[in-house]
Amino acid sequence: DRYSRSADMNAPELSPWLRFYGEVPRSLNYPAITLYEAVAATARRVPDDVAWDFLGSISSYRRLLEEIDRAAAAFASLGLKARDRIVISMPTSPAGVIAFYAANRLGALPAMIHPLSTAPEITHYLDATGARMAVVLDAFYATIAATTPKAPLDAIVVTRIPDYLTSLRRLGFWITKGRKIAPVPRDSRVRWWSDLMASEAAAAALPEVRGSPDDPAAILFSGGTTGQPKGIVLSNRNFVAESMQVVAWGGIHKGDAMLAILPLFHGFGLGVCVNAVLMAGGRSILVPQFNPETVAKLLRRHRPTVMVGVPTLYDALSKNTSLRTADLSSLRACFSGADTLPRPVKERFEKLVWDRGGKVRLLEGYGLTEAVSAIMATPLGEYREGSIGLPFPDMRAMISAAGSNLEAVVGDEGEICVSGPAVMLGYLDDPEATAHALRVHEDGRTWLHTGDLGRMDADGFFFFTGRLKRMIKSSGFNVYPSQVEAVLYQHPMVADACVVGVPDEAQVERVKAYVVLREPGKAGPDTEAALIAYCRERLIKWSCPREVEFRAGLPKTRIGKVDYRALVEEHMAKLQPAKARA
Repeated sequence: DRYSRSADMNAPELSPWLRFYGEVPRSLNYPAITLYEAVAATARRVPDDVAWDFLGSISSYRRLLEEIDRAAAAFASLGLKARDRIVISMPTSPAGVIAFYAANRLGALPAMIHPLSTAPEITHYLDATGARMAVVLDAFYATIAATTPKAPLDAIVVTRIPDYLTSLRRLGFWITKGRKIAPVPRDSRVRWWSDLMASEAAAAALPEVRGSPDDPAAILFSGGTTGQPKGIVLSNRNFVAESMQVVAWGGIHKGDAMLAILPLFHGFGLGVCVNAVLMAGGRSILVPQFNPETVAKLLRRHRPTVMVGVPTLYDALSKNTSLRTADLSSLRACFSGADTLPRPVKERFEKLVWDRGGKVRLLEGYGLTEAVSAIMATPLGEYREGSIGLPFPDMRAMISAAGSNLEAVVGDEGEICVSGPAVMLGYLDDPEATAHALRVHEDGRTWLHTGDLGRMDADGFFFFTGRLKRMIKSSGFNVYPSQVEAVLYQHPMVADACVVGVPDEAQVERVKAYVVLREPGKAGPDTEAALIAYCRERLIKWSCPREVEFRAGLPKTRIGKVDYRALVEEHMAKLQPAKARA
């Protein structure tokens, strides 16, 4: 942080900045624009360049802007207007991207949610936002139709993957997947995306909306510590700043291509893989469904220059046999986030790329949705074991001493706090949680208290060491045990439950539930399967327990709370004999 405090670039204390940051500017000049205006500016600058690539179909920036305008006009004809909220439940696809910017064009506020969310989860999102309109893929219409919000939906805009495929690809999609999708029944609320985009309403003049950089631009949901996800409200300024910082850090520019592996409901997927690339004039390769085989195929076929992913992705790619003969020389920057990057994973992936003609280093970063996504990363020319890097331009970071707003001594562990233009506006309709997370320190700045523990070394490099808040990282996604426990407690057989994360080779952590049954004699594989199935009906799949261990009782702390740490320690102790035998 001290590197950001001085206004004099020649000051002696700035030498570490110059040494590690190289060509990255210390500060950036952020335009006062909305996200729609940012994309429109790129379309004017490079109208004929490719904006997105989706399963073999491409779009120029000129066409992208035209489709955003048409979608905005169509949404307006359905009643969407400035300050209204709209739920977008879409995979990473052209329609999802276009719908997001179309809402921004109207000054409306899109809430981005996972398309695999369950009906109870979507009901919560609709109630939390008050949205009366939703955009959804046909394969997931049934789930959103089954929701029971307090204010029912007025319009459901339904899209199809083939909406943006060539004729041949449409046929292939129908044969492999399309024919398995249940038909959408007659529903007066349904409006088909393809019909809307071709309608006269889509060609109508758009209402004049003068948006502000400080207007809310998106709601992204994170797990809540009380069992329900919290809405994180991010502004146009937040996204523009984050995108420009990432572009400056990674040297992303016109002609670059990034694999958009992370989904649209994820801050990194939306803010970096899409918005940052579109602001830079690059090409976003949209990946609607993640699996290592698909990513490997895209690496071979499209030869992206930049890739961002989670450790489990890079681990899977390093083991993919098809990449052992692929030309990977196009890769020049790869970043890993959302979870700790094990050294063996880093080394295996780097060796694969170097063996196949690339010179890339897999660099670790750190971020959180409350600041859009990444706010620091390892410099391109530097690596330190276990470090999450240095803050991006204009982002400040500090380690606060436990239980205070005061900066900790260099090297001491404390809470990671960040400040800067990417930090959120606050939590949706939750002033208490906002006040707890966003605090004004003695320096007069507003600091985001992340709930993560870390330390900073003498050169200003940060290291993640743990979490203040109880959370599991499974395959790079946040899982909040309290949310899973709340579902388990609803089952009539469950008397008590505790959910923890335990080590897993593929997922880094997997979700494990300890359960006390009302009738202990029913413990067994059938009940375990029933409880897991019950969770899968109500939770995103990666939040669901992968195993259930039945107990007569759960350990308690001195103040009577379930001691989840003792359960983790017990699980780890059981692993030691197995490791010793191996």
